[in-house]
Amino acid sequence: MKKDSIHVVMVPWLAFGHLQPFFQLSIALAKEKVHVSFLSTPKNIKRLPKLPSNIAPLVNLVEFPLPSLDGSPLPADAEASVDIPADQMLYLYQAYDLLREPVKNFIADKKPDWVIADIVPDWVADIARELNIPLLKFSVFTASSRVFFGPPKPRAPPGQVKNGSKPLHELLTSPPPWVDFPSMVAFRKYEALGLISVLRGENESRETLLGYAAVVEGSCRAVAIRTCMEFEGDYLDTYNKVAGKPVIPIGLLPPEELPANERTLACQPIWQKISKWLDEQKPRSVVFVGFGSECKLSKNQVYEIANGVQLSGLPFLWILQKPSWALNGIDALPSGFSAATEGRGLVHIGWAPQTEILEHLSIGRSLLRAEFGSAIETLKHGHVLVVLLFALTKD
Repeated sequence: MKKDSIHVVMVPWLAFGHLQPFFQLSIALAKEKVHVSFLSTPKNIKRLPKLPSNIAPLVNLVEFPLPSLDGSPLPADAEASVDIPADQMLYLYQAYDLLREPVKNFIADKKPDWVIADIVPDWVADIARELNIPLLKFSVFTASSRVFFGPPKPRAPPGQVKNGSKPLHELLTSPPPWVDFPSMVAFRKYEALGLISVLRGENESRETLLGYAAVVEGSCRAVAIRTCMEFEGDYLDTYNKVAGKPVIPIGLLPPEELPANERTLACQPIWQKISKWLDEQKPRSVVFVGFGSECKLSKNQVYEIANGVQLSGLPFLWILQKPSWALNGIDALPSGFSAATEGRGLVHIGWAPQTEILEHLSIGRSLLRAEFGSAIETLKHGHVLVVLLFALTKD
């Protein structure tokens, strides 16, 4: 089969930690003359970066309006995890489930050569099987995190989780027995307890996140994963053993850089303000502080981060999403912080172009949440990386 006749359908979950890597994979495939249909909701597709003009004809961004749920607290314009608080995630899952038939009809009509699926929704596996189309799982997580949880497990009966003889949180605080090389990848007890509460969150059909992942990985022909042997070769070797099927590292897929003549950011007031300040700083002197729009920080967390930034004495650029508990941008920061850091730092409340910020020559260090996509962007530019781990981010 010629590459220019291959057609794949992408079905990512509705979180930007998933949408962005699927989008980057679409670009990578299009560069190899593969035709891609990228399925998501209208608002999410509008929020994706611009496609490079040379491959845009090969990537079809297909919009499926997100169905509404009767009695749902979801805001009318909510189409991704970034648009909602964590306690509404159940309703986003349920709304996405209502796209099963439209997505099935699209795939049946287009008859692609492959379907490339996320861990959610699991019904993509059923569609691929019913239509006899090969399924590939694309994992946006590290091999180390996937290996830690072991091979895909059959769904447990409702209300049950197979723990063995130890409480589940104790099993998560040390490397598993199938990791046969020295490893420090494990959770602290409080992290394990927070993770379990999320993974056991059930919807009305009694499914869990672990259940979704087991269905897709158990049904696919192979697993493509956003990592490389140089980054975590031992874990990739182990993943191949525990998965029982091919695991294909496809590289880190950093964000695509548009040619200078296709960029429109320079005229935006937000970037003009930030870039002017960065231009005035010494090369590689500034600490970038940013936790993304998915991470909802509590007042205590913001204040602790502010205290650490203040005590560091280093120049910094902090991109802070306005917390729901704050009346305004000034209220989001501790009293006296602005005065204490005047002249060596800039705090911007709201969205800012992280990719362009990290590219700037004055950035030398980054303080981020422990999320693989942000780490990839930072490592791409050779920055010193400092991460904060939150129990589990929504993406």
